[in-house]
Amino acid sequence: QVQLVESGGGLVQPGGSLNLTCAASGLTFDTYATTWYRQAPGKEREFVASITKSGQTYYSDVVKSRVTISRDNARKTVYLEMKRLKPEDTAVYSCNYEIYWGQGTQVTVSS
Repeated sequence: QVQLVESGGGLVQPGGSLNLTCAASGLTFDTYATTWYRQAPGKEREFVASITKSGQTYYSDVVKSRVTISRDNARKTVYLEMKRLKPEDTAVYSCNYEIYWGQGTQVTVSS
């Protein structure tokens, strides 16, 4: 059974940090890029960051100075390190690999 499971979300104050994890099982994880998306209430889903199988990274202009994406193919895991979080970063963050999606993890930035 193919699964992508995100974790690491939570409530954090503005300026804080969170490290999200996307763990894959039931599939090979080193063939395609893995991408993080987010969706805030009432808004369209938007691209956050992506990392190719070889480690090349791409970032949304909105977050690029505050986010780092990385992957560990041996562990079938992709990480999203987020710093200097803002209230507008509040959203459900989901990872995508090929046709597969995780259930998402909630990130709430609030004082």
